[in-house]
Amino acid sequence: MAESHAQNKAKLISETRRRFEAEYVTEKPEKYDPRDVERLQLDDNWVESYLFWRHDVVDETLKMLDESFQWRKEMAVNDLTESSIPKWLLEMGGIYLHGYDKEGNKLFWIRVKYHIKDHKTILDKKKLIAFWLERYAKRENGKPVTVMFDLSETGINSIDMDFVRFIINCFKVYYPKYLSKIVIFDMPWIMNAAFKIVKSWLGPEAVSLLKFTSKNEVQDYVSAEYLPPHMGGTDPFKYSYPPLVDDDFQTPLCENGPVASEDEASSREDTESEGKETLETISNEEQTALLKKNSLTESTCKTEENEKVDSKLKAFKKPLSVFKGPLLHISPAEELYFGSTDSGEKKTLIVLTNVTKNIVAFKVRTTAPEKYRVKPSNSSCDPGASVDIFVSPHGGLTVSAQDRFLIMAAEMEQSSGTGPAELTQFWREVPRNKVMEHRLRCHIVQSSKPTTLTLKDGAFNMSDKTSEDMCLQLNRLLESNRKLEDQVQRCLWFQQLLLSLTVLSLALVVSFFYVSYS
Repeated sequence: MAESHAQNKAKLISETRRRFEAEYVTEKPEKYDPRDVERLQLDDNWVESYLFWRHDVVDETLKMLDESFQWRKEMAVNDLTESSIPKWLLEMGGIYLHGYDKEGNKLFWIRVKYHIKDHKTILDKKKLIAFWLERYAKRENGKPVTVMFDLSETGINSIDMDFVRFIINCFKVYYPKYLSKIVIFDMPWIMNAAFKIVKSWLGPEAVSLLKFTSKNEVQDYVSAEYLPPHMGGTDPFKYSYPPLVDDDFQTPLCENGPVASEDEASSREDTESEGKETLETISNEEQTALLKKNSLTESTCKTEENEKVDSKLKAFKKPLSVFKGPLLHISPAEELYFGSTDSGEKKTLIVLTNVTKNIVAFKVRTTAPEKYRVKPSNSSCDPGASVDIFVSPHGGLTVSAQDRFLIMAAEMEQSSGTGPAELTQFWREVPRNKVMEHRLRCHIVQSSKPTTLTLKDGAFNMSDKTSEDMCLQLNRLLESNRKLEDQVQRCLWFQQLLLSLTVLSLALVVSFFYVSYS
């Protein structure tokens, strides 16, 4: 059954390619970007995404391809880069990719309060939408996104139906099969009529993808760790630019190599280069004697280095919290704790324990692959055994609370090998629904060096002067916070009054016309 389905799908893909070339490209090739035409002939997943959205009806798929490809050329989608977008638009933080929903789909955030309807900037905003979607599509071919329409603090000026329609078309025509759902958060009542129009644009099949939520319902779709505080979440993420927000999980540095500090690496390189320069200036006999001496010194150094590494590994504190998954128990459960630069201890430890009766393959990915060295990042764990994974920042780079780690695990057959080649092949073939995934956040532990605080007899003591200063600062902070809350309340009251007056004015106008014509 599965084989016949695959054969039928291959026939449909072949027919779509042949007919699009013959019926559309040959007639007017200038309508399309040649790179898109070439990709259509090579990328089965791309063709299949259009067929899927048109229920495998080739005639409808060809029309969709024609419309999509013309739009891609008009918008110069293949040439869109970061520099194509005005800097102020990227700095504003109204549109970006960040976080995941409960199904593992990427979140595509649209903060509507930052959008003001303006025909002068609408094209740039459309380009920004296309830029993010194209960037994501090239990385995650075919994996859907969840659109987060955040309507909190949104006023009438932010309602732009042309822009909303463009976003809908992106998923209906230009990026088919990429929409998981649209989560609409905190929609004001005044926008009810507008979203009835949106439903008609989506069509009956896609209407089920609209999820209207408030603080009480939004966590049905996205867990608190990826929701901002105003949605009831705990995500510390704060948008800033530059650089571009990029939290896609990728393979970290030092795939399975040693976790060595930069100082150790540079000193080793210096020693080797000095040895080479010395060898060039001495005689053959001296070279032989020196080489013997160097080899003896090297072996001694390696032994001492290994002993140092062993002692360092033994000194690592095992994490206490445990996430109990179906294949692996992972410790820590939620956060990786890194020491600050002042504390000196920057490495951290992940412990994996296999709770199955089979070998479990695992790999570690991170949103900041250039920052971290991970050992091992791609290996396997025997039944009942545990594996320690050491993670350290690379090259003096600083750990960020926005960084994430993803641990992927899947059971292997007993006959499977566990070498690098076998593991690579295994990850290519393993079905996605067989893969266990668990995400970890990063947490920076501040320096434990005492400043105004001193530790004495197990309790913190501070001078009376310091205590008084802190109390004064706290009182000032509380007072300013109260004033800010009062101002916010007055603003909200004034906004509600304006809305009420607007609605009342509309009602009076309608009543006037009704009386005039009756």
